[in-house]
Amino acid sequence: MKELLRTTDPTIIAFASALLQGEGIDCFEMDVNMSVLEGGIGIFPRRLMVHEDWIDAAERVMRDNDIPLGRP
Repeated sequence: MKELLRTTDPTIIAFASALLQGEGIDCFEMDVNMSVLEGGIGIFPRRLMVHEDWIDAAERVMRDNDIPLGRP
C-alpha cells in the first residue's frame, strides 16, 4: 500500500474514496481512530492508501478533480 492522500478534512477523504471506488480502485483509510487520542479536534491528518499498482491511476483521479494530495 502507498499513501495517496493526507488531510485533516474528513470530507475530502470521503469524496476521494467515493471517486476512487467509482473508478474501481480500492482504497483504505488510515488513522481514523486517532480522534480518540486527540479528543476529536482534528489535528492529526488521516491518510488514504491505495495498492502500489494503482497509485498512478489514483493520483490522476485526484488531479482531475482538483484534490490536493497534501503529502510531502
